[in-house]
Amino acid sequence: MSTPTTALPVTEQPATTPRSMQAVVFDDFGGPEVLVAREIPVPEVRPHDLLVRNASIGVNRADLLHRKGAYGRAYFGDADTMGLEIAGTVVAMGSEVQGFAVGDRVMGIVGGGAYAELSRIDHRMAMPVPAGMDLVAAGAVAEVFVTAHEALFHLARLHAGESVLIHAAAGGVGSAAVQLAHAAGARVFATAGGDKRGAVLGCGADVFIDYRSEDFQAVVAQVTQGRGVDVVIDFIGAPYLQRNVRSLADGGRLVSVGLLGGAQGAELPMDVVLYRHLQIFGTVMKSRPPEVKQAMVQRFAQQWLPALAAGVIRPVIDSTFALADAAQAHRRMESGASIGKILLLPEAR
Repeated sequence: MSTPTTALPVTEQPATTPRSMQAVVFDDFGGPEVLVAREIPVPEVRPHDLLVRNASIGVNRADLLHRKGAYGRAYFGDADTMGLEIAGTVVAMGSEVQGFAVGDRVMGIVGGGAYAELSRIDHRMAMPVPAGMDLVAAGAVAEVFVTAHEALFHLARLHAGESVLIHAAAGGVGSAAVQLAHAAGARVFATAGGDKRGAVLGCGADVFIDYRSEDFQAVVAQVTQGRGVDVVIDFIGAPYLQRNVRSLADGGRLVSVGLLGGAQGAELPMDVVLYRHLQIFGTVMKSRPPEVKQAMVQRFAQQWLPALAAGVIRPVIDSTFALADAAQAHRRMESGASIGKILLLPEAR
């Protein structure tokens, strides 16, 4: 259930705004089967909020961790219910909102509460959906592209002419990172399962590496004639750490974005870090303070919204499910078969 918030003066809040809505909740931590659809109160609008009728909702790996109990019953700023990413139409807004109006099409990142028909979002975490872009597809943009931009450019400082190795390149953030790196003029090495080769190359990868049958460190060494890559974007964690470090060129930067393979048992080759003058960064969005997340969203929007409008970069959508079928969407993500984003679609009523 959403944490109660004292209502403050709002502007442009239609009298037709419903009092309740369908949302996906869970009473106990566990597998996908714990997710159920239930009527809950519509969140009250705070001064900086937009209230958005969702057209689509992005499913993220953080949602799976939330369902399993990794965060406990945490409150993430907007709701303690699940979900981080929305796209839809503004139906009401707070008295201190700037730059948006009721009726605007928006997309963005929320601090919980996305798995619902309506969500509140701080307007500083929202972005306009480019004209001509499908509103459902817009639900596949914010979380993955903001995360990818932060890793590639704000932390790793990737620029044209450099090379980057992107792991899990068929996933949501991975496919976004491949597109951004390609659009920025970098040479892109990308790992994924061999059955996803076409999709990854279609996103702009220059060198595809099948992680099941090839050693990415050996491929990078061979193709770069032993130099290595300038940047590595990693989602795997401990099992890849040594090879990631050894795949970096002098002055290289490693950014850790996830721990799909676990966090324990890794040995860091400190001699390589020292003598190659390497840098290692970690980044996660969910637990960052609101002002940090707002800055991350704005950095992406300022640099890439025109490219999104022009189709230079695009959301990659694997599949869509009805909101009430969130459990099936989680099973799809856990299967490892997805390419790009999985979306939930609330039913119009």
